[in-house]
Amino acid sequence: MTRRTRALRSVISALPLAATLAIGQSATQFPPISNLPDAPSAAQTTFAGVPIGVSTPDVRRLSLDEAIELGMENNLQLVVARQQQRSLHGQVGTALQAITPNMSVSSTASRAKISLAAMGFSPSKAAGLLDAFGIPADSIPSLVKVDTVTAQVNLQQYLFNMPAIEVYRASKSQQQVAALNTASVRGEVVLQVGTTYLGILADAANVANNRSLLKQEEEVLRQARAQHDAGVGTNLDVLRAQSQFQQQQQALISAENALAKDKIALNRLIGLPADQAIELSDVVPYSELSQMSLPDAKALAYQRRKDFLRLQSQLHVYELERRAITYQRLPALSFQGNYGVTGGYLADSIYSGMYHGTFAAMAKLDVPIFAESRFRGDRRIADAQLESLRNQISDLRVGIDQQLRSAMLDVNSTSERVKVAGSNVDLASQALKDTIDRYQAGVDDNLPVIQAEAQLAAAQSQYVTANFQFNQAKLQLARNTGVVETQYKSYLGR
Repeated sequence: MTRRTRALRSVISALPLAATLAIGQSATQFPPISNLPDAPSAAQTTFAGVPIGVSTPDVRRLSLDEAIELGMENNLQLVVARQQQRSLHGQVGTALQAITPNMSVSSTASRAKISLAAMGFSPSKAAGLLDAFGIPADSIPSLVKVDTVTAQVNLQQYLFNMPAIEVYRASKSQQQVAALNTASVRGEVVLQVGTTYLGILADAANVANNRSLLKQEEEVLRQARAQHDAGVGTNLDVLRAQSQFQQQQQALISAENALAKDKIALNRLIGLPADQAIELSDVVPYSELSQMSLPDAKALAYQRRKDFLRLQSQLHVYELERRAITYQRLPALSFQGNYGVTGGYLADSIYSGMYHGTFAAMAKLDVPIFAESRFRGDRRIADAQLESLRNQISDLRVGIDQQLRSAMLDVNSTSERVKVAGSNVDLASQALKDTIDRYQAGVDDNLPVIQAEAQLAAAQSQYVTANFQFNQAKLQLARNTGVVETQYKSYLGR
């Protein structure tokens, strides 16, 4: 290879190298600092299930545990909460990228036609120089076609960037907030599914009581008609018995309708089709609850309440974000560089290609100077968020105390109501039996029987309602102490 050939190729190959250096010196910006999105609050959710499949003609038997498990799998708010966790996990990766090396590989190929005359190079003007190198002036074309190929590895790394580090730490802490929010939603799902399940059991008990009373009313009506036909009864007795029988039919229809609607509501909560027939296999009887003292309950709630822990974790996130805003005043040091190969050749000529290594390296120091107004504005926003969240934590701490006191009062009062209502059912049953005996003996007409039946129906309804409210109060107490998800069985006495 002649000297003139190497000299000309050096000039041509230097063109893409200059472009590479220019690209390597482009300014590097700080990663933007913005508040991470808060995890959704369980208090703002509407509990519903995501339907799974289609209904089957078979009746599906469900225990309380199975219903809660289906709610955990298919409840819409839990699905949303889990997706929120995945989203925040992605944001952690995005924040991590700002403080980790960024390496990329690039390759370019270009073709250019260069007019040497337009660039001020004329063979006649450079004839003396060309003759010195032994190059004929007429061998240099006025138009040169150049093909250039470049391949390089690029590296960018922040050596010192405190705002980006604090944003990364905040994003990791926000994952904990999302996890606690999901746990809080799980507790709400257990409470909602458990309450609805208990409500269906109460509806079923009301249906059974009304059917039993309807059979009894039917028997009273049959006896009244028989006595009237035998001439020992009056038509008024028949009318009374028939009116009471029809009233009991209406009560049974209402109870069955309430049972069917609550089953649809349970299907909605646990993700079953609305027309799926279900049958509850569990029976939750009356069971006393050994309550802990109020100070112990409060201490447990502050340790286990997921909504309380979520606010505390969110407070830590805000503190990290506020620190990141403060650190924006600090300079940031970064490094940029690349290494590759660049080659070119003259198309349609006798010159062949030649490749050689190229590199660029640059250290950059960014010092913010005229950004104090923005820094102060961001700081005020962060301070307001922190103060607001601290107030929410204080308010929830007081609210937990109030909720625990109310739940304990509800548990005590409903427990006493169940005992009184059970005794009242026994008394009303005995009174009805004695009244029926007097009516069958002809001592009295059927009016006292009808009155005694109404009293028994009211007593049974009150007992079912009191037992449901007692179990509901126990579940609510477990929820207020933050243990409903893991200890609902022990609170229900199962």
